[in-house]
Amino acid sequence: MRLTTKGRFAVTAMVDLALRENRGPVTLAAISERQHISLSYLEQLFGKRRPARPLTSGHGPGGGYNCPHLAQNHSPQGLRPAAD
Repeated sequence: MRLTTKGRFAVTAMVDLALRENRGPVTLAAISERQHISLSYLEQLFGKRRPARPLTSGHGPGGGYNCPHLAQNHSPQGLRPAAD
């Protein structure tokens, strides 16, 4: 499967989110730092992704993203279409 840069970054961010989901909400800033992806680019990706597949988000201190359905969806093909 070939991924665009946008698709690769989206899959990378969602895998990072899935790996840390049990520790509470994950901030885009933390994903950006760990994965070396621009924070503004992640904000664009997650802003476009929200209507395609619901993410739960918390605002303010201690806020971030959770994605409850990630445990059932291990396939990159399931993540990519919402990003492209």
